[in-house]
Amino acid sequence: MKLFAIATVLAVAAAAPSSYKPEYKAPAYATPSYSAPAYAAPSYSAPAYAAPAYAKDNKYAGITVTSQSDERNLDGSSQWSYAQSDYTTREESQVQKKMQGVAYDSYGKATYEDVMGNTNKGSSYWVSPEGEKFTLTWVADEQGFQPNGDHLPVAPVHVYELPVAPVHEYELPVAPALPYKRTGLGYSGNSYY
Repeated sequence: MKLFAIATVLAVAAAAPSSYKPEYKAPAYATPSYSAPAYAAPSYSAPAYAAPAYAKDNKYAGITVTSQSDERNLDGSSQWSYAQSDYTTREESQVQKKMQGVAYDSYGKATYEDVMGNTNKGSSYWVSPEGEKFTLTWVADEQGFQPNGDHLPVAPVHVYELPVAPVHEYELPVAPALPYKRTGLGYSGNSYY
């Protein structure tokens, strides 16, 4: 019965005429018209300036991108690369990985938990203005950034042995035997001695 009453009220509301008038138009307001001000022509001639000459480095003018790719995957991994007409190349890929991370609570206490992080690897190749060829490869993961290239400085190699402390073999002197003497109080049975 309640459903019938609700349906009847909705039917009456739908059949009632609407007060919305679609033919209503907003009143038109008069827009002011302004005429452009009239200025007198200048009494002097404008100076003639030479067009600015920009010194362009023609050495790099012809470098263009010859290939380029960019791939983004739903799992968070990606890879991209490009190559230029001067043989410069760069490629990089990254993968999301679950690793151990440090989180801090509101009291500043550190807790170790699994977090998502990125691991990147890539390489670059370029030729210097002097004609020297460089190749750089790198990996960036939980061990940090690890670049590798022949042009990078290398820590010196340890080529000498550390000195060894000398070993002395000798016998310790024997102390002479001392006579035994009891000092202090001792307790034996019911008496002190």
